[in-house]
Amino acid sequence: MANHKSAKTRINRNNKRSIINGARRSRVRTFVKKVNAAILENNKDAALEAFKVAESELMRAAQKGIFHKNMASRTISRLAGKIKAL
Repeated sequence: MANHKSAKTRINRNNKRSIINGARRSRVRTFVKKVNAAILENNKDAALEAFKVAESELMRAAQKGIFHKNMASRTISRLAGKIKAL
């Protein structure tokens, strides 16, 4: 247990950030799932629309440090490849 005021403050801040980061991570995963669902339905138009949103969300999450930049880029690249193959 923390004994210093600064340590207690840091624990509270970390807990708040953990909740916010978890929500952002979940949000990104939801958008990626929407793209994958459209791809499975062979619906290229819906996949492209969902991809635009997912790409934006992934890069925003990468900028905020929730995902690594390369992981976000790799995911975007793979989704784009799947859409192009439709």
